[in-house]
Amino acid sequence: MPAIRQIQLGKNGLTESFIGNLKHHFDTCKNVKISVLKSCCRDREEIKKINDEILEKLGNNYTSRIIGYTIVVKKWRREMR
Repeated sequence: MPAIRQIQLGKNGLTESFIGNLKHHFDTCKNVKISVLKSCCRDREEIKKINDEILEKLGNNYTSRIIGYTIVVKKWRREMR
């Protein structure tokens, strides 16, 4: 089982398929690195907004950290049912 997965966020931005793909990666690992490409944005404030939107769409069981132009998202516990 890989410890961390990497995906890229490009010019299409946050689409439903990107979020679905992100959720699919969390089925097999706990950490995902999202590389924000130049075609998406290069503004730190915009990356913070993208980060907030990702966490909003994923739910309460995820935390994230911005390192440069990379967002590291971690699933920190199992979902409550």
